[in-house]
Amino acid sequence: MSEKKLISLYEDYAKSSVSTICCLAQAGSNRQYFRIFGENGKSLIGVAGTSAKENEAFVKIAQQFENQAIPAPKVFAVSADKLCYLQTDLGDATLFDEIKNGRKSGEFSSYEKELLRKTIACLPDIQFKTARKFDFSLCYPQPAFDRRNVFFDLNYFKYNFLKLFGVEFDEIALEKDFEQLAEILLQLSDTETFMYRDFQSRNVMIKNGEPFFIDFQGGRKGAIYYDIASFLWQAKANFSDELREELIDVYLENLQKYATLNSLICRRSMSEAETKACFIKKLRYFVFFRQMQTLGAYGFRGIFEKKTYFLQSIPLALKNVRKMLPFAELPYLTELFSTQITQIERTNADNTNLCKSVESESACLKLTVQIESFSYKKGLPKDNSDNGGGYIFDCRAIYNPGRFDEYKNLTGLDTPVKEFIENSTNIHEFLANVYAIIDKHLEVFLKRGFTHLAVFFGCTGGQHRSVYCAESLAKYLQKYPIEIQLRHREFENAINTI
Repeated sequence: MSEKKLISLYEDYAKSSVSTICCLAQAGSNRQYFRIFGENGKSLIGVAGTSAKENEAFVKIAQQFENQAIPAPKVFAVSADKLCYLQTDLGDATLFDEIKNGRKSGEFSSYEKELLRKTIACLPDIQFKTARKFDFSLCYPQPAFDRRNVFFDLNYFKYNFLKLFGVEFDEIALEKDFEQLAEILLQLSDTETFMYRDFQSRNVMIKNGEPFFIDFQGGRKGAIYYDIASFLWQAKANFSDELREELIDVYLENLQKYATLNSLICRRSMSEAETKACFIKKLRYFVFFRQMQTLGAYGFRGIFEKKTYFLQSIPLALKNVRKMLPFAELPYLTELFSTQITQIERTNADNTNLCKSVESESACLKLTVQIESFSYKKGLPKDNSDNGGGYIFDCRAIYNPGRFDEYKNLTGLDTPVKEFIENSTNIHEFLANVYAIIDKHLEVFLKRGFTHLAVFFGCTGGQHRSVYCAESLAKYLQKYPIEIQLRHREFENAINTI
């Protein structure tokens, strides 16, 4: 039904027919995303939501972003019932993907650091420029970060983390600390600034080396500290303390376009070093609060919704919290995280016991997906497990860039080849069908505890189309709690584990 509505919306807007529509991977929300191609080959992203008010908030904020020259998708058309809309197609590269090597190794390249600096340098613009003559009553589900908002997230942590994991706690002592933390947070939230709410690397698209911001429909008036905490202490970002400090410096430098640090942060005359120390002290409370909110989300998604890959982030979030301790004003929460909750981290270091909280224990068994590109001229690749089964996808129906001299010495890893395949072939439709098949297969394999699946992509030379498809599938499957072995047989002997 959503797909048909989006096709109709596109055709009404573009005054031309849809040639291809591909369903994109869902994230943590119930919104559905589609890439829609018209007859001219150009694409838009179609969004189908479940809340008209939430969609309306996104559209209004997107219009304000456009008015204030903040890089974000432009909304072109909205359905009459406001459940669907069309926006700019910013591609598939998220900041989270672009910093993958740094996240895994802890060592970020100069390119990765530059992307992070560019992103956080935009945050003061988002916070202050968005708030200019903006009607916060349009925000959903509420206009401002307030006491109700604070307790919603704290109770999310209590019921979806503490209770789901069987943590014993003193209800009265916990509520007392919740009250104290809420008071501190709200005292720091009295600025007329826009709070993005979910400012993190998965919600930043990278196009032509520049950041563009998405998924801001939950934005509202609120503290400047919240978004910094969300971005720099994202569980899987794996930022070092030194990198966080460097990025905080970038943020503070750009913040001065809108207000002096003393007046905004500490409200009295201090040296630069003292002002930064004051900022960090206040930021710590929001980091602590944000980590509790995300722990509640991981518990809900991982145990209640049985999406076990969310459980993998719990030890990382607990590690972030441990570095924040102690909080003198929050003695019971400090004790709770130092004793009972720390014990959860220790006893579940390998995620084994965490996964036992899920109905199907077999969902926690490690599944390896072997992905390989190859040339049909040199024979079929081998299944590493010797179990047989899996899939071989023939990419030879995709228009071949190898027919052109400028691409003959390049591969599917090179940008010119990628752009040719994405803009001059039916690759999006082809991969959408592949993703749908593999999604269904993985759901069964994870549930039944299988440990290996082979997926091979073949083309004439094993150099362009098959390489592009293998890379695309490996990237797409990172949402699952699996190990990915990626190999390009014809020009790369090493196996890359993702």
